[in-house]
Amino acid sequence: VQLQASGGGLVQAGDSLRLSCAASTRTSNIYAVGWFRQAPGKERELVAAVSWSGSNTKYADSVKGRSTISRDNAKNMVYLQMSSLKPEDTAVYSCAARTTSSITAIYTTQSEYAYWGQGTLVTVSS
Repeated sequence: VQLQASGGGLVQAGDSLRLSCAASTRTSNIYAVGWFRQAPGKERELVAAVSWSGSNTKYADSVKGRSTISRDNAKNMVYLQMSSLKPEDTAVYSCAARTTSSITAIYTTQSEYAYWGQGTLVTVSS
């Protein structure tokens, strides 16, 4: 699975932003996806994860209620809609994927993901 993240940029606190992750696969494997972020000087952390079916999702407490992860499997796209952005949301955001046999499984740790896209920088100014 090859991944390409996009949609980052410079925004003001309180703004909204939608990140996109385009996936390409050589086979018809199903895959779960996670969005991670890494702020300067900090460890990379999970922001949100979604199952292949889209029916199961998980969010970090720091973004819960402000973010929505969704996917369009027909287009091989996964989105992360973020609102009420805060300066502490500033980070490089990366999408990751792993193939799975379960359409409802989600994965929350970095080590569970085999495929990573390049990051997209989100900067939130106060």
